[in-house]
Amino acid sequence: MEFTASQIAIFLQGTVEGNPEITVSNLSKIEEGTPGTMTFLSNPKYTQYIYKTKASVVVVNNDFVPAEPISATLIRVPSAYEAFARLLEMYGQLTEGALEISDQAYISSTAKLGEQVGIGAFAFIGDHAKIGNHVRIYPQVYIGDRVMIGDNTILYPGVKVYRDCIIGNECTLHSGAVIGADGFGFVPQSDTNYKKIPQIGNVIIEDCVEIGANTTIDRATLGSTLIRKGVKLDNQIQVAHNVEIGENTVIAAQVGISGSTKIGKNCMIAGQVGFAGHIVIADNVKIGAQSGVENSILKEGIYLGAPAIEYGRARRSYIHWRNFDDIVKRIQELEKKMKSHE
Repeated sequence: MEFTASQIAIFLQGTVEGNPEITVSNLSKIEEGTPGTMTFLSNPKYTQYIYKTKASVVVVNNDFVPAEPISATLIRVPSAYEAFARLLEMYGQLTEGALEISDQAYISSTAKLGEQVGIGAFAFIGDHAKIGNHVRIYPQVYIGDRVMIGDNTILYPGVKVYRDCIIGNECTLHSGAVIGADGFGFVPQSDTNYKKIPQIGNVIIEDCVEIGANTTIDRATLGSTLIRKGVKLDNQIQVAHNVEIGENTVIAAQVGISGSTKIGKNCMIAGQVGFAGHIVIADNVKIGAQSGVENSILKEGIYLGAPAIEYGRARRSYIHWRNFDDIVKRIQELEKKMKSHE
């Protein structure tokens, strides 16, 4: 499907600089652009490529000032990064294809489907499940009994949603995500064995949440594990029972969150961070990669290390650690001098 630069500019509410009738039919990276494709320039590190890219159209910020001639047609917008994200979303919608219900899917007679729902082959929809309008359920998705899924939500192949869980509107769950598996609850017995604690709660995922591939969110022992509106979770994250993640918090891959921990709004958590259980993280907290959070963080800020401490302290401690070998040698030399004067 082809679009002219002028049509794209209208969609992005931008202005064309160059040939408004030039057409594009695909998207590309700026360093790999080819004729007939469109790309964008947002990061200054890639500015060098705009002068030699073969892409036909480049989306740029309004304040971009070229230092050399550019052969491509430019579309100027307030934020090239945000504009290109909108184009990627539109492109994805155009390439997803029609919504259909496969005759190889199993749908319980008591399940309720909204309008224009797509369900792929070998998907399973359990008893009394409720599926909203314009939902896409890809092949081999499992949706358990009494699950509720809101409008415009996408479940990619292999997603498993256990019984009684609730997923909001405009959510995206990527392949292999498991929602509502049992929380890790066991009571030690006198014979050194363990007795399982029944997990009878559920998971509630609010609107506009994205869950990465192979991420797991455990059901609550009692009540609900809560993923609030706008949360974005990367791949391979473990969210334990009764955890609560606040609105618009983003979490990178391989993070592990122990049971009953509450993470605030607008937090940013880097990869491989580990959280102890039953702690509280304040709003607007940022935590660096591979940190270990043992205790509650009650003040917004940046934290690093294991155990995680405030950014400034962590950096000073790192400098001391980096020089530790020299410090030990200096102490040993001082000890030798002191002994020689005894």
